[in-house]
Amino acid sequence: MSSITFPYAGPNHASSSSVPANDSQYNRYSSSYEPPTDTSSFQMNPLSSHPPRTPRTSIMSNGSHIFGNDIYDTKADSAEKSQEIEVEDSEEEDEKPGSSKSRVRREEVWRELLKSANGRDKAFKLIQYSMKMYLLFHLAITSSPAFRGKRPKWEAELVQRLTSAIAGFSLTRKCLILFNWLPPLTSILAQHTSDPYATQKGKQKPLLHTFLHAPPPVLLEFVNGLADDAATFSKLGIIGKRTGERAGRLADWCWFASTLVNLVENSVERSVILDLQHQVESRLYSESMAGATAKSNPAASKLDEKELVRLQRQDYWIQITRLKLLMDLIFVFSRSLSSPPNLTIAYDVFRFKRAKGQVQTIAGLASAALSTAKLYDRHKNLLSKSHTH
Repeated sequence: MSSITFPYAGPNHASSSSVPANDSQYNRYSSSYEPPTDTSSFQMNPLSSHPPRTPRTSIMSNGSHIFGNDIYDTKADSAEKSQEIEVEDSEEEDEKPGSSKSRVRREEVWRELLKSANGRDKAFKLIQYSMKMYLLFHLAITSSPAFRGKRPKWEAELVQRLTSAIAGFSLTRKCLILFNWLPPLTSILAQHTSDPYATQKGKQKPLLHTFLHAPPPVLLEFVNGLADDAATFSKLGIIGKRTGERAGRLADWCWFASTLVNLVENSVERSVILDLQHQVESRLYSESMAGATAKSNPAASKLDEKELVRLQRQDYWIQITRLKLLMDLIFVFSRSLSSPPNLTIAYDVFRFKRAKGQVQTIAGLASAALSTAKLYDRHKNLLSKSHTH
């Protein structure tokens, strides 16, 4: 029985059972196969019947790898972690000092604000009532016993210039808001053309019927715009003075009524916002009491927190709007009640005429500051969104 012959056994290998059975076959194999000198690892004979295996890299690294708890995470856990990372990334972007909101400069906001007629009106109103407030304090100081006496000439000239500037700003603001009756007229005409009765029956309703059935705020804004234009044309000398005074009183009463309507709408809107805010706070409280944390449910809690911040900010500006409307109400109330008795019925009822200038100046300056701040914030948000996109 012939023994199995290995083609290569190494220089120090001694086989006790190997007998050369076929020297020619062995020489053929040995002449065609020359093993490398490095025999530290297993080498396969390429002339064998089995094909050589494809070398694969080891899954084990040179260093020791310590597996964490993430290998036991399910797909839901990984999805929650990815959502948590996305929420944290978005918060980091919002809190970065170089974000889009911080990149918006004040000069850019004022430039966009002063592009519109409404923004220029608010800026001129702020300047006008700041001058009025200065004159009010100046009059109070100079009329006191401690400062009575001969005043310098430049002071009288300054007061005269400021008074002329206040009148000029007032007329400029009235010219800026000319033709403010066009937006409500456009909405009324759009409602008239889209009347379902006219499309079904093929018969158009009268335009007067549409005007009478228009929403009260829209109708008040339309009449107020026409009356304001008539009063402005009277100051410019186009219409008579008597007609201008009547139009001015009508504009004041329309402004008074529209301010009351806006206060009611503001109260309703704030009640809706407070209801939504209460729902979000209740949801956050129930999640906290149930043991839900930001780590276990990051997406819902983070979205609720963002929604709560947004609602609180909206409620803040609604309160600012309400305070501005109250200042407008005080201003127009004092102006309408300070007219002569034969021109205003309310004067006979309330007999209110004292401190007219002081009340109007303080209310007008507060209203100008609040409306300018609100408009500034609106333009700033628009600019930050445009920079983001």
